[in-house]
Amino acid sequence: MPIIASAKSGGSFEPVSEGVHIANCISIIDLGDQYSEKYDKTQRKVLLTWEVTDETIEIDGEEKPRVISNEYTLSLSEKANLRTHLEAWRGKNFTQEELDGFDLQNVLGKPCQLSIVHNERNGNVYANIKSIMSIPKGMPTPPVVSELAYFALDDAASLSLIDKLPQWIQDKIKKSTTYGTLVRCQSVPKGADYGPVDTDSSDLPF
Repeated sequence: MPIIASAKSGGSFEPVSEGVHIANCISIIDLGDQYSEKYDKTQRKVLLTWEVTDETIEIDGEEKPRVISNEYTLSLSEKANLRTHLEAWRGKNFTQEELDGFDLQNVLGKPCQLSIVHNERNGNVYANIKSIMSIPKGMPTPPVVSELAYFALDDAASLSLIDKLPQWIQDKIKKSTTYGTLVRCQSVPKGADYGPVDTDSSDLPF
């Protein structure tokens, strides 16, 4: 099922460098309904991950693109960060029809520009996405290197894919009330896998 929006890193690697990078969205993970002690409320969260096309890191002897993730509240309300970033990414405001229900799977595999800044917290330096920009018309973009991943908790079949996710993401999903409800109410299908994703582009990235 689609992840519909309406009106960090788990490792110890060096952060992605500051500046503007061309990046491809490689992962959309539904984190479920997460409780915030700071705001004393529960909200649906989603994690988007991009591969940075101009920086690599060696993992198990293999050069792979650096990645960066950003967690969003699943909302397209006027002040929502997700809406701000998506509209800047596509270079066009959402129509009212799109605001009533936009399928986030549309951005999977799509390129953009990320403005990345560093912030220090508790003696550690973290890379954070300050803003997202569209790719200028006619500008070539590197192809997607990483495997694309799409995980939607409203689809029971996604539960069988959870062990493919990084452990820190699994732990966060399992804390959600959404995950607990699915585990109690539905059996887990066996042998499910990621399906093919259409990454064809038009004048708008999505």
